[in-house]
Amino acid sequence: MMNKPYQTTSSQIVWSCPWYRVRQDQIITPNGRPGVYNVIESPPSVWIVPVTPAGEIVLINNYRYTIDQWCWEVPAGSVKPGQTELEAAVCELKEEVGGETDDPLVEIGRFYTANGICNEPGVYYLATNVRLGEPEHEATEVMETHIKPAAEVLHMVHSGQITDGNTALALLLCAEKLRAPG
Repeated sequence: MMNKPYQTTSSQIVWSCPWYRVRQDQIITPNGRPGVYNVIESPPSVWIVPVTPAGEIVLINNYRYTIDQWCWEVPAGSVKPGQTELEAAVCELKEEVGGETDDPLVEIGRFYTANGICNEPGVYYLATNVRLGEPEHEATEVMETHIKPAAEVLHMVHSGQITDGNTALALLLCAEKLRAPG
């Protein structure tokens, strides 16, 4: 197997916004032909599985303009400049569900979110003993907070009711810890 099968001959940013940018690369493909590859460059993002002291899961029902649908999700967001991933997770938990905990957040995994088109790394956390307060939503966020039994949430993942892939991944990574003993 070739170490780097593609050769990049030039790169330029062709579009950007505060959340991500599009880099267009001129390339030489593995068969020697020239081509173009567009890459979405994005900072890391975090997903947090919030668990209440009663062992229930806090989900948000989030309206997603891109697909014109409401989606069940866990709190999530981008790491802002100057923030660590853990700091971003704590902020997103507070912002999206008003969540706070005295327990340390536990990192449960790291995965690329869409490595065919994007370089965004995702970092996934479990937050236990989460107390809920007043959310601090951004102006573009349209979401509702829901508290559900862990068994119901895991059923929602397996039955396809949770359609956000990163949320499903985060919940499945926590599944053993979320199941009630017995």
